[in-house]
Amino acid sequence: MSFVSRTALRICPICEATCGLVLTVDDDAGRIDSARGDRDDVFSHGFICPKGASFPELDNDPDRLRAPLVRRDGELVEASWDEAFAAAAEGLQRVIAASGSPSVAVYLGNPSAHTIAGSLYAPGVVKSLGTKQVYSASTLDQMPKHVSCGYLFGNPVAFTIPDLDRTDYLVIIGGNPLVSNGSLATAADFPGKLKALHKRGGRLVVIDPSRTRTAELADRHLAVRPGTDAALLFAVVNVLFDEDLVELGRLTDHVTGVEQVRAAAADFPPEAVAAHCGIPAEDIRTLAREIAAAPSAAVYGRIGTSTVEFGTLTSWLVDVVNILTGNLDRAGGVMFASPSIGSAPRPPRPGRGFATGRWRSRVSGHPEVLSEMPAVALAEEIETPGQGQVRAVITIAGNPVLSAPDGPRLSEALDTVDFMLSVDPYLNETTRHADVILPPPPPTRTAHFDVALSGAVVRNNARYSPPVFALEDGRPDECEILARLALIVLGMGPAADPSLVDDQVIGATLGKEVNDPHSPVSGRSVEELTAMLPAGPGYERRLDMMLRLGPFGDGFGATPDGLTLQKLKDAPHGVDLGALTPRVPEVLRTASGTIELAPEQILAEAPRLHASLTSEPGFLLIGRRHLRSNNSWMHNLPALSGGTNRCTLQIHPDDAARLGLEDTAVVTGPGGKLEVPVEITDAIRPGVVSLPHGWGHDEPGTRLSVAAQSPGVNVNALNDGTLLDPLSGTAVLNALPVEVSRAG
Repeated sequence: MSFVSRTALRICPICEATCGLVLTVDDDAGRIDSARGDRDDVFSHGFICPKGASFPELDNDPDRLRAPLVRRDGELVEASWDEAFAAAAEGLQRVIAASGSPSVAVYLGNPSAHTIAGSLYAPGVVKSLGTKQVYSASTLDQMPKHVSCGYLFGNPVAFTIPDLDRTDYLVIIGGNPLVSNGSLATAADFPGKLKALHKRGGRLVVIDPSRTRTAELADRHLAVRPGTDAALLFAVVNVLFDEDLVELGRLTDHVTGVEQVRAAAADFPPEAVAAHCGIPAEDIRTLAREIAAAPSAAVYGRIGTSTVEFGTLTSWLVDVVNILTGNLDRAGGVMFASPSIGSAPRPPRPGRGFATGRWRSRVSGHPEVLSEMPAVALAEEIETPGQGQVRAVITIAGNPVLSAPDGPRLSEALDTVDFMLSVDPYLNETTRHADVILPPPPPTRTAHFDVALSGAVVRNNARYSPPVFALEDGRPDECEILARLALIVLGMGPAADPSLVDDQVIGATLGKEVNDPHSPVSGRSVEELTAMLPAGPGYERRLDMMLRLGPFGDGFGATPDGLTLQKLKDAPHGVDLGALTPRVPEVLRTASGTIELAPEQILAEAPRLHASLTSEPGFLLIGRRHLRSNNSWMHNLPALSGGTNRCTLQIHPDDAARLGLEDTAVVTGPGGKLEVPVEITDAIRPGVVSLPHGWGHDEPGTRLSVAAQSPGVNVNALNDGTLLDPLSGTAVLNALPVEVSRAG
């Protein structure tokens, strides 16, 4: 017997690089045999990493749930989709009737940012509930960047993206993009872009406590003490003012608050912070001078600058340096993407600005940030009786028992809720507590468009991947799952038509657009525009609408050469929309209409930072990324297990010798202690230890057979969640004080 295989194109959904893949498809078996890079992809040009190459294993993983699970007599058992939706409706409506929809908490995991459903339909579930109990992986990752951008630009999703292809001088702080592939900078082939930087005579500086793979490529590696990046950057700002190196360039008339920043930086000369940061004062001065002198420069900070005590202050200072040196919004500096599904350009105008704390959490009084509560607050909101106590939990693509601090406490808390529902393909450390699990289909059976990540691309583009395989009869995709949950919450029952959700969103969006005098469809009929949308799934109709209304769209015929979803389908390797272009003042939404460089909420943190300069803790724990890993669910793929992808405690040889460490160490943190294998390496700074996150696959009741063979330890069990960045509610996952001793 012989068969003819075919190929299909697909955007990789695993990390933020969004590389194009060519899949070899076995239609007879209904599976993917292999994946390689798509050389014709307009964005990734054939680049692929080990995670992308493992896409077939991800799609074919036998541990993926193929049918819903419903808890009966204490056990999770397979059920039909009708039975599962009915059980979801009964459980949610029971809790809502008894305690109100505000008693239902929603947790959104990291993979939500990589799917159409997570970006377009998960918010509908939250909106239908009307709950303020919303949590996500953002407060375990990038929320400080949202807050700092919100205060600076009035827009919390106006991320500043390093213009990697044109910069002359790149500074990477707290990031390891050769391993992570980049984050909040969607850039396929980050390694190739760094090599191209050197080839054109540019320079790379890496600031990191560890000599990472990225640091090994650097012209200079500054092994900073963890958690001190804010002090280091304040000292850079001090030098810029002290040596008259500030030059705003074309932004001069668009920036306010410069003198307030000058005054705040006066307390942070390099000599005052050098010992605290572990970096000589002259090295700090050299860094400031070189950034200012470079023809173009981009300072890019990532998770090591976010998940620390001064995360928002650090994120703000990254862009303060870019702004003061004239490197914001210009080629080779840091720029703003123009998402193909964003708004078409409007005339510059002042906005409402940005604020947090519109409400506070019930138990500890944490301020709301972007309509979310800190992930670390979820357990106490479940445990603490009283009005507003969380009585039901919905998780969407998340595993906070492993990814959030004090996972054991959260695990116990989840066992006490009246109802728990998970939308997730795996029975993992979190979903094992659920009463109903609704598994989305494998990636090849869903369409793909990078809704969320299009706002962080290093080069504007638009790409769409249709499903490779049709869904099995009766199986809903994730968009339908979430749409039906939204209708269930509204009391419309498990059999309500999910297209109602799409019709409502389309009608509301077009109604707003036709009444906006600056919209490309101003004054037209909603009915006329709706009729122009294609027949097909609701998500395609919504994507087509968003593309047509976007900055490159056809304006529903007003610009015939513009983008539509059909044009993306006709260009399977994507459409290149060009290099990033200046967007100030268009992108600004501050009340003043300027870049507000000196937000009082952020400057109020400066005295607390200054007081920390005398602190001398012992060991500081930092995280670690592996090239063949991303989050907890990646540990279940055979191609990505073993090798260097191990859960070990990295420690400097001098520290290991002093403590007598050889094979195993005991690490004790505020939340508990762990016994973990030791990996002795001079790549890490003395006084610092490193453990990767997402491990700890030894909990009973899970179905992760590969991960369970090498479970590792849950680093977040060391963390009691009490240390937070106060401005963003983000947990301190890096620079966590710990004690290290020899086992036994």
